[in-house]
Amino acid sequence: MTDAVVDGKLEAVKQATKYVKETENVAEKYSAMTVSKNSDMNMNVGELQSAAFTAVPTLKSIKKIQFANAEDKQEFQKYPTKAGRRSLSRSISQSSTDSYSSAASYSDSSDDETTPRDKAQTNSKGSSDFCVKNVKQAEFGRREIEIAEQDMSALISLRKRAQAEKPLAGAKIVGCTHITAQTAVLIETLVALGAQCRWTACNIYSTQNEVAAALAETGVPVFAWKGESEDDFWWCIDRCVNKEGWQANMILDDGGDLTHWVYKKYPSVFKKAQGIVEESVTGVHRLYQLSKAGKLCVPAMNVNDSVTKQKFDNLYCCRESILDGLKRTTDVMFGGKQVVVCGYGEVGKGCCSALKAMGAIVCITEIDPICALQGCMDGFRVVKLNEVIRQMDIVITCTGNKNVVTREQLDRMKNGCIVCNMGHSNTEIDVASLRSPELTWERVRSQVDHVIWPDGKRVILLAEGRLLNLSCSTVPTFVLSITATTQALALIELFNAPEGRYKQDVYLLPKKMDEYVASLHMPNFDAHLTELSDEQAKYMGLNKNGPFKPNYYRY
Repeated sequence: MTDAVVDGKLEAVKQATKYVKETENVAEKYSAMTVSKNSDMNMNVGELQSAAFTAVPTLKSIKKIQFANAEDKQEFQKYPTKAGRRSLSRSISQSSTDSYSSAASYSDSSDDETTPRDKAQTNSKGSSDFCVKNVKQAEFGRREIEIAEQDMSALISLRKRAQAEKPLAGAKIVGCTHITAQTAVLIETLVALGAQCRWTACNIYSTQNEVAAALAETGVPVFAWKGESEDDFWWCIDRCVNKEGWQANMILDDGGDLTHWVYKKYPSVFKKAQGIVEESVTGVHRLYQLSKAGKLCVPAMNVNDSVTKQKFDNLYCCRESILDGLKRTTDVMFGGKQVVVCGYGEVGKGCCSALKAMGAIVCITEIDPICALQGCMDGFRVVKLNEVIRQMDIVITCTGNKNVVTREQLDRMKNGCIVCNMGHSNTEIDVASLRSPELTWERVRSQVDHVIWPDGKRVILLAEGRLLNLSCSTVPTFVLSITATTQALALIELFNAPEGRYKQDVYLLPKKMDEYVASLHMPNFDAHLTELSDEQAKYMGLNKNGPFKPNYYRY
């Protein structure tokens, strides 16, 4: 061992000894002060704290909050509580990219419990025709929208191509969808193409408050905030539709609630509408019911069953977002977990694929023998829920139906079972039956509840049975670009269609339009399509520019 090494070690020992002695001195001083305090109650506690913290070496400096300007610092000082300051300091010191989802929106951490319905808010233009959580969050929402635009190049491309023509000039669109940064890009595209829009949320938990604020600031009447009550939900829809001097002539819906409300409460508006665009299986089912009963008096476009929606949004989006939602809410380890996925449509396929890849033991339930056979060929056991419910660690519904998981099945679940919904409505799980006197609800964290049985058993319910990925996490922007582009084209098609092209019925998106949406997204992957020669096109009986598949083709 060299002299230098020995000297170094001796120096380290000296420093350690010095630190120990200083700590002992602090302890002795603290003890003396405590004795003195007993005899003299006027002892200054500040001196005690000062002495203790001066003697102990500082190992890490305290990081101060950096304010961008004097206004931020002044706003920060308005918050007297630690919770309030902590909430605001996070939004000041971090960029909007840290607010990675509607489930982790910094506007949600506000101490302000006042319902937006009781607030008087105006945007910078002086308009008050909106109702959001806090319009002052608009700047953060604008950053969220700008980030989304970067991965929605196809929709932006459509906006630029058609902006000069204004194909939606004269369109008055009332929309009811999830209000996220991606939806905001769609709304602003519709406005750029000439439409007037009024918007509300289709889910009480999926709204990104700062994005809603950004839309309100630009002049789009938005009526939505995260955590609405059921009464708030219908109030927002009504405010969206019922505007003096303004009558919608187009409806863009997700779930059918807006369509149902207009049909029931504003029949004159419903009859005069030029078209409805619906993107969910639940909403499409309602449209087909109206059509079958002869009550659908406007043409409707079924976007849900378009190829670009089914094969991309439903499959690939859910394949990624199911893991994101479960991880953020429960921190669950998937390896070795017993999971049952109810429904093996495109959403179910995406969920099963992701969970299997993570090492989960997955089985499925199905009513359709074709989907069931697909599940078998993909390596999943097809079961009845009643037969396996006691063994399951995670139960996921993906059907769009009601009472897929009943109270009796919830009673038989094991302690700690996680229950969630990836379909649409909160009716898939019989949540209403859980709101009974013998069961206790315990909020664990945002969108996570323990439902406790009398014997102490706990079931973990996510998002109160509502849509998991948009309530508790987020979804891939690129996939939503595909769906949003499809919705925009469907609105343009219905609004500009010559009289007689579409009757009072439900239509699938034209195949040519599906292919156009897909082609707009090819440049993102630097993908290059092969072109048919004249001889090949003639041999196949196709137009060289498409469509390349008949309407009955199943991708």
